[in-house]
Amino acid sequence: MRKGEITMPKKILKGTVVSDKMEKTVVIAVDVAKKHPLYTKAITKTKRYKAHDELGVKEGTEVIIEESRPYSKEVTWIVKEVVEE
Repeated sequence: MRKGEITMPKKILKGTVVSDKMEKTVVIAVDVAKKHPLYTKAITKTKRYKAHDELGVKEGTEVIIEESRPYSKEVTWIVKEVVEE
């Protein structure tokens, strides 16, 4: 980091592992609840992220992922810690 340079904080998300079929990559499903702007009904949106996994987590595990450097074309997140197995 150069002098006077400002760094942005890394994004941190919590989700569930939905696929662990790749060698060092897992797919994480993150649920976000939002209200509909007109009807005010709660809507749940699910987004899937591919994350680099050094911890060896299994499917169904709840984890915290953090934004990181690109490991490949689609993998730009890393599994930071296991919340619940």
